[in-house]
Amino acid sequence: MKKHDLSTNPWERKTVEETVDMYRVWADHYDTDLAQSGYESPIRCAQALVQFVPTESDILDFGCGTGLAGIALKSIGYHNFDGIDVTAEMMAQAKEKSIYRTLTLGEPGQISLGDRPYGGIIAAGVISRGAAPAETLDAVLQAMPAGAYLAFSYNDPTLADPDYLDVLARVQTSLAEKVFREHGPHLPAKNMGADVIVLRRR
Repeated sequence: MKKHDLSTNPWERKTVEETVDMYRVWADHYDTDLAQSGYESPIRCAQALVQFVPTESDILDFGCGTGLAGIALKSIGYHNFDGIDVTAEMMAQAKEKSIYRTLTLGEPGQISLGDRPYGGIIAAGVISRGAAPAETLDAVLQAMPAGAYLAFSYNDPTLADPDYLDVLARVQTSLAEKVFREHGPHLPAKNMGADVIVLRRR
């Protein structure tokens, strides 16, 4: 079985099948790898979200993976949050943390946000090169109710990809307004930063 970790450049473009396989294989040592690199985007996204969405609100962790964003949400006072991911092996790691209200296994390319009135959605390290394609941003916003907030990160490789920048610019012309954007650390040990962005659905 091919090993996947940060040394294999997970930010390369991949097919959906290759992406799911990468995270499936990576699941059991993902948290350790990211911790060693000082992964900052989950807590940065949560700190940005809480500026706009009260802690008693319902929150969805979109692309929850092993639950690192859930840990960040809990650490700043959120307690009503659900997770969804397309990789069962990653989500099994999230389940072991016992912090999510519910966990749902989604289907790649199908955006379902459930029936709860989510006031906020967090997608830390999800809509990026090597993970979800650029169009995912548009699809998530289309599925959100008016007035809800989406906090997400674009790491440096993603910021260098015109496809992701084009989608970000396009959604701000009709679907959403930017209320927060700040560049900061993503993986400090890799000298990689990220923009944390919060959009409000119109």
